[in-house]
Amino acid sequence: MRHRTDPAWLQAQYDNRALVPDHPRFLSGWAAASALVRSQARCVLDQRYGAAPKSTLDVFPTDAAGLGAAPVLIFIHGGYWRALDKSDFSFVAPSFTADGAMVVVPNYDLAPAVSVEHITLQMTEAVAWTVRHAAAHGGDPQRIAVAGHSAGGHLVAMMLSCRWKEVGATLGFELPLQPLAGGLSISGVYDLEPIRHVPFLQADLKLTPTSVARLSPAFFPRPKAGKLYTTVGLDESDEFLRQNTLIRDVWGPTAVPVCETLPGKHHFSVLESLVDPQGRLHELALRLLGLR
Repeated sequence: MRHRTDPAWLQAQYDNRALVPDHPRFLSGWAAASALVRSQARCVLDQRYGAAPKSTLDVFPTDAAGLGAAPVLIFIHGGYWRALDKSDFSFVAPSFTADGAMVVVPNYDLAPAVSVEHITLQMTEAVAWTVRHAAAHGGDPQRIAVAGHSAGGHLVAMMLSCRWKEVGATLGFELPLQPLAGGLSISGVYDLEPIRHVPFLQADLKLTPTSVARLSPAFFPRPKAGKLYTTVGLDESDEFLRQNTLIRDVWGPTAVPVCETLPGKHHFSVLESLVDPQGRLHELALRLLGLR
């Protein structure tokens, strides 16, 4: 095995668009499906959760929760912290609102305009907003789970590792020790040291040894509360497969009770399992929401 600081090898391992030549079909399909959802579904768009330019989120309430408040799924999009937008991922919402969950899709500012640290802090603000405002949209602030894809999967693990009392003190209101019931990380990265050496990402992300240490959940002690489910497509690169098992090895099976690969799925097609009502990822998300 080549050394994980070999730039050419890392480029081949982490450039998912090169690994999946027909990725434009997936990206355009997500955008088109999402536009259709926003035109037809009940939604509350562009709610501001923080002061940064892209600190807004979209809320998709549910009419299928019965008499009680609905559990809430926050979905964090990927794009290596430097691409894509919440408007590309509205398509995640309908299968979950049909099952009785409210869905929140936050935006965040993108590198190189901001750092990965900045984006991580934005996501803590988005979670805090959801805790405070879920009830106004029919959601239950005591039943919140978070899911994310790729860079969003990294941010899911970061949210489970967050010191929420300190976040609340900074924002000026009280938060629970752990507001999240759990997280579903899809094709996530947990050790950012290899990412620091990937040529096509270096200029935008500007990672340093210090920032890698602060931003790598694989270097953190396991969270005291909240379960993490990690998943990856079986057809993804060796490094994404390694990242998927790494966090389970470090945090242990108590904190990471699910660590799975999905046969026949690559880095983009893996999201099909999340939105398919019969998909494995959909089932895992419903489990975290208490709907299974």
